[in-house]
Amino acid sequence: MRPEEFRRIALDLPEAEEKAHFGKPDFRVRNRIFATLPPGGRVVFKLTPEEQTVVTEAEPGIFRPVKGGWGRQGWTEADLAAADETTMRSACRMAWRNAAPPGLRKAAGYP
Repeated sequence: MRPEEFRRIALDLPEAEEKAHFGKPDFRVRNRIFATLPPGGRVVFKLTPEEQTVVTEAEPGIFRPVKGGWGRQGWTEADLAAADETTMRSACRMAWRNAAPPGLRKAAGYP
């Protein structure tokens, strides 16, 4: 998957917008970051530690925890080149749900 394809997936989510975080593209819902797109063919998702465990065990060739404290909080990086659209769409929805307020999640059908 190319960064442009990921960008389309992220921006398809309700109220998602692209901004920048320390000069790197990020994706937000109501100004809360749910994913970033650093250089090097990666994407970083805001997952829960439990979600991180699930994705890293299911797809170790794609997902890995971010190093350090951010990774222990659930921030997870994915290798775009190794991922398909279905996998990225699923991870992106999880991350979006973790950042979106409850009312928007419910209205969008992502409880």
